[in-house]
Amino acid sequence: MEELEQETINRDEDKVKYLSEKLPPLQITGVQMEELQKLCRQLHAKIDIVDEERYDFEAKVNKNNKDIHELKLKVQDLGGKFKKPALRKVRVSADEMMRALLGSKHKGSMDLRANLKSVKKEDIKQEKVMSAEVGDWRKNVEAMSGMEGRKKMFDAAGGGQ
Repeated sequence: MEELEQETINRDEDKVKYLSEKLPPLQITGVQMEELQKLCRQLHAKIDIVDEERYDFEAKVNKNNKDIHELKLKVQDLGGKFKKPALRKVRVSADEMMRALLGSKHKGSMDLRANLKSVKKEDIKQEKVMSAEVGDWRKNVEAMSGMEGRKKMFDAAGGGQ
């Protein structure tokens, strides 16, 4: 406690000493109005300079505080991370994977081919026939082109009765 009191007393003495060096005591008595105005202008100029310096120092302090905060966050992030091990490929069947994921809920084996759509051979043949009919489009276009083709279409529609 005594050291704290001594420190505050020393700080106050330093403050008074600094102010006495920077600001000499004002002598206003017996001074004319013009000289007082000149003195006020000088004081205002000094105040402006001090305010600018104070603003600059505040900006530096705020910037440094922000940088310190960001660096603390980076340190926390780096401290919490660990190196991930390289993973190995493991062959697992569908049944084993379902057992691992679902645990005791998994019952029986899972046959993935059971859910596939079955296709009959007749359907495949019909698709080939349809594609063959569509494949003749060049012949149809050549036969229907020009005036003869239009006449055929007109006759086929029953317009020539």
